[in-house]
Amino acid sequence: MVRVEGARILATLIRTVGDVQLAEDAVQEAALAALKAWPVTGVPPEPRAWLTVTARRKAIDIMRREAARGPKERDGAALLDLTRRELDTEEVVHDDLLRLIFTCCHPSLSQPTRVALALRTLCGLSPQQIAAVLLTTEVATTKRLVRARQKIAKARIPYRVPSEAELPERLPAVCAVIHSLYTAGHAPAGGDAAYDVDLCAEAIRLAELLHTLLPTQPTPTAVLALLLLTEARRPARLDESGAVVTLDLQDRTRWDQAMITRGIALLNTSLEQSGRKADAYQLQAAIAAEHARVPSYPATDWQEIVRLYDLLVEVAPSPAAELARVVAIAETGRVDAALILLEAIPPSSRRHAVRGELLARQARYDEAADELQRALDTAPPSHPERAHRERRRDHFRRLHEEH
Repeated sequence: MVRVEGARILATLIRTVGDVQLAEDAVQEAALAALKAWPVTGVPPEPRAWLTVTARRKAIDIMRREAARGPKERDGAALLDLTRRELDTEEVVHDDLLRLIFTCCHPSLSQPTRVALALRTLCGLSPQQIAAVLLTTEVATTKRLVRARQKIAKARIPYRVPSEAELPERLPAVCAVIHSLYTAGHAPAGGDAAYDVDLCAEAIRLAELLHTLLPTQPTPTAVLALLLLTEARRPARLDESGAVVTLDLQDRTRWDQAMITRGIALLNTSLEQSGRKADAYQLQAAIAAEHARVPSYPATDWQEIVRLYDLLVEVAPSPAAELARVVAIAETGRVDAALILLEAIPPSSRRHAVRGELLARQARYDEAADELQRALDTAPPSHPERAHRERRRDHFRRLHEEH
């Protein structure tokens, strides 16, 4: 709760004081104050209001301390704004967090840097989480964040709400941030949870806001469709004991049919808005819709899913898309072809896991077990996913011994 609400309060303070570091310091002090006070006094009836008031007071204290050290080029407007009960909402973007995501997505920064900066500053993700989402290393992510902050300071890039005319230019990066935020919640890097409900809910909330802000733009509509179609299947991802349930074994009666219906409708609207010319989000949503619309796993139209992945790899090539395409090809019965295609994909924990499953289909159980072990050694997935891979590794070892 402190993390999610803290991100929203941080966004408000950054907009108000125009200083990221000051706002971050104030929110951090407020969070520490909450951790000290709440165990004694109990969680207040309105935690967000408590944190907001405390963060504003901390910001005022910090600004006064800075002013006491010497002359500051401040006219007092920020300090005045911090003492007001409500802030203006006349700008085009009416949610502070969404405002600041647009702001972090400044065109002078590269798209990966914009996404990383927004996920770190406004969504509170760690460098490890961001690295997992962007398929890079934690060290590279940290360096990217440092360079971004240095560039912002040196170039005096303003943290301001973009004008309506500037919104389309920043829209791709904003959509990437929201999608990446959901990805971080849907597949956390490490930890004991298979998913982060708070992050997923926040990403969907922002996607709803963005769609409301730009209802005729196909990309925000597609992003919302994709998130809803993915989220609809979440209740069936774990069994009662908390173990991972793969797609072929999921109880589809637990899927949220209302969410699926709305997701498909949004996808169709998005395709109409773009003249049936699909972008990466529309293609991913179309793949999710193919899974969601059929009553059982055997009824899945894998040929259509392969076709959609072919288009996705062409429109937005990535190791993740290529790996998913390989899985779809294998599901059509072409396991040999899938294994050959797999060789061209860079090694990763998931790639090892997929190769292990494909080898097992050819009764090469000893090699399959080795691949699952490599998957476990390569990266620390969430605890439920790790436990799933351990079970699959042990299962393949038993099959090898039996044969």
